[in-house]
Amino acid sequence: MPSITRRGLLVATASMFTVAACGTDDDASTGPRTASSTDLVVGGILERTGTGATMGELQARAMELFQPQINAEGFQVGAQRRNLQLKLVDSGGDPKKAGDLARQLANQDGVNAFIGGTIPETSTAISDVAQELQVPFVSLASADDILTPLSERTYTFKVTPDARDVAQALADEMGRQEIAKASILAGAGRHGDAGVRHVGSALTGRGITLGTTVRLPAGDQDFAAAAAEAVRGRPGAIVIWAMSPDAGKAARALRAAGYTGVFFFPPEAVTEETLSDENADAVEGSYAINPGSLGQSSLTETGPEGQRRRELIRRYVTQFGSFKGFAPYAADAISLLVQAAYQAKSVDRGRLRAYLERSSLEGMAGAYALTTIRHGGMEPGSLGVFNVNLNAWVRTS
Repeated sequence: MPSITRRGLLVATASMFTVAACGTDDDASTGPRTASSTDLVVGGILERTGTGATMGELQARAMELFQPQINAEGFQVGAQRRNLQLKLVDSGGDPKKAGDLARQLANQDGVNAFIGGTIPETSTAISDVAQELQVPFVSLASADDILTPLSERTYTFKVTPDARDVAQALADEMGRQEIAKASILAGAGRHGDAGVRHVGSALTGRGITLGTTVRLPAGDQDFAAAAAEAVRGRPGAIVIWAMSPDAGKAARALRAAGYTGVFFFPPEAVTEETLSDENADAVEGSYAINPGSLGQSSLTETGPEGQRRRELIRRYVTQFGSFKGFAPYAADAISLLVQAAYQAKSVDRGRLRAYLERSSLEGMAGAYALTTIRHGGMEPGSLGVFNVNLNAWVRTS
């Protein structure tokens, strides 16, 4: 695996880019060529309503807030300065609609790349279209199988942490706390499937007894029955492997069922909604695995990476009133595409894909090292352990 160095976001000016060791020979890439547009045009297919809306809206905000930071000076692509254009659309959490929107953005709007899909189902639908039309796609979903088999996903990349790495970090923290038994309450769908598979394996490998494994019902249903089943056997901890807003709702249901132990969450639960007034009492004292950038002080960070994170937080607070933490995966996805365009000296779809395969970046959310045989997943060292203390995510390790 290539090593990651602290190279910053590498997005504002050409001088900030470090060219990959492979060089930037204009004939060195493979893939279809398209007519280059004046700018880098990215189609953002996000769940701004419906299933996944809590995460999708956060990523849409990140893209909208990050765009002016990039366009303040533009970025070099060959002999020209380019800007970033965004075409954001709402999939409503519907996989079919997500696929249809991807096809429209590629064929009618001529986008150079896709970003989106915070849930595995919409992300896979976008990936199918990306492969068919040969448009590079950076997924914001977390299920590991989005990238497999790689031979059928050659145009798909991913910036979120791998479920396997998150599960291992959860199990390690439970071991540190000497928790002997843990149960799993997982959401419906493929995100929950990944949690069940990897958390169970990680707990067993750490010598922690696996209690009950329960799945939450799909849709807007009552979680009381699932919660009652999850607390049986009095586990020392319960892993709530669910996306927001289901994570907070599940925590409330478990407290209502009489559970007084500790909760552990994956990154998809680390949102403002999880710390809402409605959930505050239920989640206080809980732990989460999340990119460590969440806990870095905006007052102490230095370098381009810290400056851009501070600016993003400032813009977020100004526009939305408060900032309780989110991992700006979409901003890192944009950074990877901008870097690929710089190195490729082109915004051509095929060349972007080829140079994404040789990208190393330490971005806002975490570090990435993409290769021809590994199309994503945040580096495990980017993850940290957080505790909910007085309604705030506080890093503990």
